[in-house]
Amino acid sequence: MFTAEPAHPDLAVEVVDLHRRYGAFEAVRGVSFAVRPGEVFALLGVNGAGKTSVLEVVEGLAGADSGSVRILGADPVTERARVRPHLGVLLQSSGLPGDLTVGETLHTWARTLTRPRPVGEALAQVDLVSRTGVRVRSLSGGERRRLDLALALLGRPRVVVLDEPTTGLDPESRRTVWELIRDLVAGGAAVVLTTHDLEEAEQLADRIAVMRAGRIVLAGTQAEIAAGRSATIRFTLDDRGLPLPDLPGVAVAVGPPHVELHTDDLQSTLAVLLGWAGEHGLDLTGLQARPASLQQAFLAVADGTVPTAA
Repeated sequence: MFTAEPAHPDLAVEVVDLHRRYGAFEAVRGVSFAVRPGEVFALLGVNGAGKTSVLEVVEGLAGADSGSVRILGADPVTERARVRPHLGVLLQSSGLPGDLTVGETLHTWARTLTRPRPVGEALAQVDLVSRTGVRVRSLSGGERRRLDLALALLGRPRVVVLDEPTTGLDPESRRTVWELIRDLVAGGAAVVLTTHDLEEAEQLADRIAVMRAGRIVLAGTQAEIAAGRSATIRFTLDDRGLPLPDLPGVAVAVGPPHVELHTDDLQSTLAVLLGWAGEHGLDLTGLQARPASLQQAFLAVADGTVPTAA
């Protein structure tokens, strides 16, 4: 059995200066990232940012126009037979035959794999045991998504690519999938994930890259990505007309009575505000203090506040 080793032994996925074109349009413009075993890497971006175009090359469904992709040291397109036994893929939609039952679908797919996990175990992982005899066309959207996931994990993959894994799932099912992904990572699998759910990225990802216009604009841990953004404080003052206290280095985005402040030192700014409010007997109605977040960074990329290199 093939036991591929990556060009860099500590990497499960390695993408270097990837470019992909559709005619004259360059959808991916020099993307690079790497994922280690036991790590979740989240690729974020608005629709059209180039995420799926990147994933299709990682999955071996399309070739790169330039640059390179390696899965466990092998090219997923030209060495597909070597990569396939170790790669699990969850597409945005699978198009499964509707006439097959859930059990028949899994058994059929299992026959194409080198060492599939037991079908019953796969069904239990995604809480579909009770739906084994139900035809695929009769499943709800969320159940179909869980079936897609069971198929992606049936071959005990060492590298898993998940494109919007919890789309259409109810909150309980979404949490179940999150726990399943955590179990995969604890077992040493490398996971590449795309999602529009920023909470999902925050909950699961060890490292994150945010794309716009075919490039990675921001990358790092959640803390590293959020570090360039300011914390936000919001509150409403009564109508006494008192000016705000002197807050060096704090930007007043919205003035009284509804106030929004942006600060790089949340604790000190709050201390000054609360002391000032106490001194003057003021209520800071609806006081909210939010540290710098992934959402702020993502929205800054989406609206162009964070520039894309030419």
